[in-house]
Amino acid sequence: MKIENFLKDKIIQILLLLFAITTIEIFLIPYNYENFIKFYIPTIIIFIYTISLTIEYIIKRNFYSNLLNTIDELEEKYLVNEIIKTPNFIEGRILKNSLEQIDKSMIENVNKYKYRLQDYKDYIELWIHEIKLPIASRKNDNRKQQKFSYKKY
Repeated sequence: MKIENFLKDKIIQILLLLFAITTIEIFLIPYNYENFIKFYIPTIIIFIYTISLTIEYIIKRNFYSNLLNTIDELEEKYLVNEIIKTPNFIEGRILKNSLEQIDKSMIENVNKYKYRLQDYKDYIELWIHEIKLPIASRKNDNRKQQKFSYKKY
């Protein structure tokens, strides 16, 4: 995950924060506070928000990098959900939960076709067994008739 993409995703929050800081500064103009306070308030807000965004970016970047690396390394990519750890942020948990539901649905779908294939194999085996009996009995009848026909001559 690139920082540019992360910041583009957070642009509305950043703009709202800047709007809030501007509003606070406008409300502080009529009061005779020292310039230090007028400078300190927006600086501390931006500093704390920047730290918050940095921590969030690092957590998400680590998770998604780990996820992509794990997918690249796996031969059976459908097993990725079993390997990745449950993340501690909401979007990651939603993603992991979605992957679990998708995996469960796929397993049910594969099992459904496996049972259908097994039923079809059982049907074919039964049909072959049923058709072999008349053919085998017909061959036995022909052999008996041939034995009797040889005895006549």
